[in-house]
Amino acid sequence: MAKRDYYEVLGLKKGASKDDIKSAYRKLAKKYHPDINKEPGAEEKFKEVQEAYDVLFDDNKRQMYDQFGMAAFEQGASTGGAGNPFSGSGFSGQGFGDINLNDIFSSFFGGGPRQRQSSGPQRGDDSLMRVRIGFMDAILGKKITIPVSYDETCEKCHGTGAKTPNDVHTCSRCGGTGYIRTQQRTLFGMMENQSVCPECGGTGKVVTDKCPECGGKGYKHVKRDVEVNVPAGINAGQQIRLKGKGGRGRLGGENGDLYVEIVISPHEHFKRDGNDIHIEIPISFVDACLGVTIDVPTVYGEVEVKIPEGTQPNALLRLKGRGIKDMRKGTPGDEYIHVKIETPSKLTKEQKELLEKYRQTEKKGESLFDKFKKKFKL
Repeated sequence: MAKRDYYEVLGLKKGASKDDIKSAYRKLAKKYHPDINKEPGAEEKFKEVQEAYDVLFDDNKRQMYDQFGMAAFEQGASTGGAGNPFSGSGFSGQGFGDINLNDIFSSFFGGGPRQRQSSGPQRGDDSLMRVRIGFMDAILGKKITIPVSYDETCEKCHGTGAKTPNDVHTCSRCGGTGYIRTQQRTLFGMMENQSVCPECGGTGKVVTDKCPECGGKGYKHVKRDVEVNVPAGINAGQQIRLKGKGGRGRLGGENGDLYVEIVISPHEHFKRDGNDIHIEIPISFVDACLGVTIDVPTVYGEVEVKIPEGTQPNALLRLKGRGIKDMRKGTPGDEYIHVKIETPSKLTKEQKELLEKYRQTEKKGESLFDKFKKKFKL
């Protein structure tokens, strides 16, 4: 009986990529495997799928097949294991080529790929805590105290969990490796699995007499108030690292770190833009006309500032070097004064009379509105 075209078997077109071939094989192998599919003819289809994959996934065999077709493998020519794409591939239970057989095996039974468990020291996870501070505390810096809870190595046993050093022995079940190997017969033959030793929990050591201080755990859960130095100039979202105050390490590994993320409360008047400070200062229209000298607040205290006569609404004045000092370079930013000119809503009789006299003097010449109307065009 003539064999079907290998591309047709896998439902692919000539020129399909290796990823397409691999994907098609996995889907069909799962569909027709005789241990799963008991329908008549399923086993033959499974062998056909295996043979097609063995040829098309191998670059040399595929080139011969594309050029000569089935004739390339006739008259005793070997495909290197037609009917079994795993033969001659150096299969050792973990995979071959780009395919992990544990993934395929697990997909048949609904499991995920098995991962080797590390038996060495493992560092703990890092933790994150957010702390809110005042605006001026961020500008000037401050020492704050925060409550922290974490697992600390037992001072009595130094993390061994044993009463004395002589109470620590090599695990007899795993021989000190921390993991055990078991063999299991599967549809692909004998497969070797590796798992954490249940006797020692992956440490490779067993304790015969536990430490009375920590009960054999090797650590104690503590709650402490920790002092944190918040540097001057820190910005919102920046983090301060507290070494060893994070998640507990495993198998003798060090603790992770605790990262304190800074949240800054807004200020009523100051606005921060990088290392620059912005502030809005109200003055009267008379002071804007005649000019005035005022004491302007900065983050480091008041500074005398001269507002020039004829200052216009929304004018911007700069105080050089009165901003925030850079955390790394130490150079300060600037403070920007946004001038807000306010018009009074209520006037005394005397004020009205004075302003009326001013308006009369203005009428002798051309008013601002008259100049605008002269230039205005529809």
